[in-house]
Amino acid sequence: MAGLAAASIVPPGLSAAVKTEPRGKVAGRIRFSVIGINHSHIYGMAEAVIRGGGELVSFYAMEEDLRAEFARRYPNAKVATDERSILEDTSIQLVLSSIIANQRAPLGIRVMEHGKDYMSDKPGITTAAQLADVRRVQAATKRIYSICYSERFENKSSVKTGELVKSGAIGTVIQTVGLGPHRINPPVRPEWFWHPEQYGGILCDIGSHQFDQFLYFTGSTHGEIVSAQTRNVRHPDHPDFQDFGDVVVRGDGGTGYIRLDWFTPAGLPIWGDGRLTVLGTDGYIECRKYIDVGGREGGNHLFIVDAKGVKHIDCNDVVLPYGQQLVDDVLNRTETAMPQAHCFMAMQLAIQAQSMATKLKSGAHPM
Repeated sequence: MAGLAAASIVPPGLSAAVKTEPRGKVAGRIRFSVIGINHSHIYGMAEAVIRGGGELVSFYAMEEDLRAEFARRYPNAKVATDERSILEDTSIQLVLSSIIANQRAPLGIRVMEHGKDYMSDKPGITTAAQLADVRRVQAATKRIYSICYSERFENKSSVKTGELVKSGAIGTVIQTVGLGPHRINPPVRPEWFWHPEQYGGILCDIGSHQFDQFLYFTGSTHGEIVSAQTRNVRHPDHPDFQDFGDVVVRGDGGTGYIRLDWFTPAGLPIWGDGRLTVLGTDGYIECRKYIDVGGREGGNHLFIVDAKGVKHIDCNDVVLPYGQQLVDDVLNRTETAMPQAHCFMAMQLAIQAQSMATKLKSGAHPM
């Protein structure tokens, strides 16, 4: 069952990148391994590092079905007998993981304490106590603790939006609106998916993508949660699960609104109509990441409206830089892929929003 769950929920944007993005020009620039493959995001993560010139040399997973599928995809990677054999291999420079969410930070601490850099699936941290521990160990070891916020790093329209914003195409950014709808498909979900103490809660989990984008596109280095709320509308059999949440956030560079849900209709041909709107003083950008419901084929659509008019940009030829930048950072001890402070601040906001959220009444009517 775990293998089915992992194989069935990889976002199309990631799988497209795995199939079409060219590999790095210099193979074997670093050696990396994988520990824990409980979410299929690990395949997009691994491909990002491979594109950047990384060599996948080994992996470890406790689950036999997940291990078999990963071995099928990467037959040249050695199957490790346990976690320790990877942590104690001094030739390994970077470890990737999509282990169950609340286990990612403790694993990352062990990785850093063994002198290696770490890339986690999101959410890379699920509690305030974990965040404090990760910050302490990262500061002491000076290792990289990177969280793959794939809705920005591994989506070409998001990357293009960043280029346009940084070039001043829409003036000074005022606000971001991030929408993260998902299709739930309960039969393929593993048991841990339903428990907030394991997956972090909706605002911490899929919300971490949106907090990363809010900070990045507004240029904020700090932020505070103005309001947050969560709700369980359709899943009385999983009373602690949250299928809806939204947040208002304020930063030192702008404001943001975030909405997350598990209500993608059956008729939509993809897992979710993920969208980002960036409002500036001289225009705005709408990023339609995975589908244009107006009829254009495929994903990676960007619409920009400014003083010159309205323009659609097909972003499918945009190069995804995160993997190469992270490999460069491992080699050069730099922070070009993502500043460490930004990585932690996105999770801090997500964790704070989750912890302070008003829990609305379950069922169809919140009041």
